[in-house]
Amino acid sequence: MAQWAQLQMLDSKYLEQVDMLYDDSFPMDIRDYLSKWIESNDWDAVASQESLAVVRFHELLTQLDDQHSRFALETNFLQQHNCRKIKRNLQERFQDDPVHMAMIISKNLKDERMILACAKSAMQNVGTASAMMVDKQKLGIKVKEMRDRAQVADQAIKNLEDQQDEYDFKFNSLRNRENERNEMLPKELEKEKMIICRMCLDLKTKRQDMVLQLSDLLNVTQALMSDLINEELPEWKQRQQTACIGGPPNACLDQLQNWFTAVAETLKEFRQHLKKLQELEQKFTYENDPITQKKDFLEARALELQKTLLSNALVVERQPCMPTHPQRPLVLKTAIQFTVKLRFLVKLPEFNYQLKVKAVFDKDVADKKGFRRFNILGTNTKVMNMEESNGSLSAEFRHLQLKEQKVAGNRTSEGPLVVTKELHSLSFESELQLGQSGIKIKLEALSLPVVVISNVCQLPSGWASILWYNMLTTEPKNLQFFLSPPAAKWSQLSEVLSWQFSSVTKRGLNQEQLNMLADKLLGPKAQRNPEGLISWNKFCKTQNSNDKGFPFWLWIEGILDLIKRHLLALWNDDFIMGFISKEREKALLSDKCPGTFLLRFSESSKEGAITFTWIEYDMHNQPSFHSVEPYSKKDLTAVSLPDIIRTYKVMATDDIPDNPLRFLYPDIPKDVAFKKYYAKNEAPEPMDVENTVKSGYMKTELISVSQVHPARLQEKMMPMSPEVYRFLEQSVSTPDFEAMVADLEDES
Repeated sequence: MAQWAQLQMLDSKYLEQVDMLYDDSFPMDIRDYLSKWIESNDWDAVASQESLAVVRFHELLTQLDDQHSRFALETNFLQQHNCRKIKRNLQERFQDDPVHMAMIISKNLKDERMILACAKSAMQNVGTASAMMVDKQKLGIKVKEMRDRAQVADQAIKNLEDQQDEYDFKFNSLRNRENERNEMLPKELEKEKMIICRMCLDLKTKRQDMVLQLSDLLNVTQALMSDLINEELPEWKQRQQTACIGGPPNACLDQLQNWFTAVAETLKEFRQHLKKLQELEQKFTYENDPITQKKDFLEARALELQKTLLSNALVVERQPCMPTHPQRPLVLKTAIQFTVKLRFLVKLPEFNYQLKVKAVFDKDVADKKGFRRFNILGTNTKVMNMEESNGSLSAEFRHLQLKEQKVAGNRTSEGPLVVTKELHSLSFESELQLGQSGIKIKLEALSLPVVVISNVCQLPSGWASILWYNMLTTEPKNLQFFLSPPAAKWSQLSEVLSWQFSSVTKRGLNQEQLNMLADKLLGPKAQRNPEGLISWNKFCKTQNSNDKGFPFWLWIEGILDLIKRHLLALWNDDFIMGFISKEREKALLSDKCPGTFLLRFSESSKEGAITFTWIEYDMHNQPSFHSVEPYSKKDLTAVSLPDIIRTYKVMATDDIPDNPLRFLYPDIPKDVAFKKYYAKNEAPEPMDVENTVKSGYMKTELISVSQVHPARLQEKMMPMSPEVYRFLEQSVSTPDFEAMVADLEDES
């Protein structure tokens, strides 16, 4: 389907964005009239070739004439008028600058595609969200059904109690009258006995129904519990894992807490119903009484369900994390405080201040030979209480530290894993007593595995282990995962890599950037295969990772740190292409105007560095590409990258400095792109002699300068685009043309 047709099918909020793209300089009517013709042309190419832009401009006018003729055949006077007016305005605006018109059309088409992509992405998210919403609605319906059944059971027990009280009254009244030997006619006596007999039969039926009703209530409650414990809770834990490694933020626990609490309240009411039935049984019972036969079974079943619910209700709401590195949870450094937060999903007043939770480190790995052992320091016991903000029952450990045990033979060179691949566990234990019954329920929650480092320089490698583990498994007790780490699919790893950028910036990695990374890990022939496998060693070990002598992950980590420290705004504004091969770089720049440049990350720097590459043309219309020596974090601490680009010079002929950078790819004027990032020049105005004298110094400015290789001086670089050069060569006589070129060279 044509792009314009797709746009017109979008919701109004997207159509408003489309409307904002068009104004009087290039009205939407043209886009509508000539949509097929507009979309059939490559406007990027047109915008880069003035001669082609002239041709397309006149073609557009011809197309408008044809459209005007069609309106004439339809006798549509108003549209004829609009068409003439549009053509006249176009001629006034773009007759002398058709390239400008081509740039407008090119930009609008790109913006339209972005709007379509956003709409499509939103629809996909809505589809996923809708499916999840349907599941949540179904669960909500089950909760409502359980509550409704509990209310019906409560009312039924009250009715049963009233009916039994009435039966007791009539039965005892008749007995008293018989004992007092009141004179009653035989027929009256028989009638009274028949009424009481029918009441007794009805009472037995109601008791049987009541027991069945309570049994059904337990069935519904058990089914709901199964959904919560076996599906909803594991799904939340998996979302939490994803969020820990930079993925979408995890949904809060409030909804899950509401469902757990609803089940707990229903089971609590159920036990009260059983107590009421026992009271009724004590007042009146008989052979094969269903209450007598079923009460113990129902009570045991309800108690088992309650134990199961409560034993699964303690969760780690916020995983262990050092406050100094909030975006790198699960990596803990010895002697540095870390925090962790627990929540009990059953929010009942009687549990407030009853639960005392103790933190235990490496409870189940103490016997593992070669693994380091640690003591947990700080306040490792907390009482859970209701939070004022949301009423949840929680406990937050804020002052925990780890200290390695210095035990002889604790760790040797024969240990199975290096420090950054050694996984440890943090468990939390508590005990809950149910009312006055004396029944105690043991509670335990387990954190995701953590990596313990002793030096901050180990943090990147430790984080790589956390990424790999949480990307590939959901089993928190698999602490020997790295004895034989599985390979990851590219579809998995690419998503996680993008998360590393989106979690600390406003932008993840696009498909072209991911393709370049796939080339590095899988090779160019395999990059389109989402099922391609990447081994742990290829991701995080020096050998076989790349040809630069350092691991792929540490290269990514260095770039992330570079962006956070020095390039955050540029990255967020999408001015840094970043990950692009040299071959792709040349392909993108090959048909661009001289001085067009792009920004990419160096592949040879482990610490993270950035460079820019620009294109020039010689007198023979041959392109040449030039890259500056990459700028490191140290370089960018002294001068910002935008200021480097603004002042960058190349020492050309006669030692005259020249700034070769003109357009940020694809065609954004350099100052338009970077002006807002330039440092404010506080140097005094040229005539401000007084300030200069007072200070004794003149303001200076650091400028990046490159020395041109002597061979380049003989290339006679063109100060014009190749298309303009060819046009002039064909249009101007040879002597005049040579003189013109000579003048331009003198001016440059």
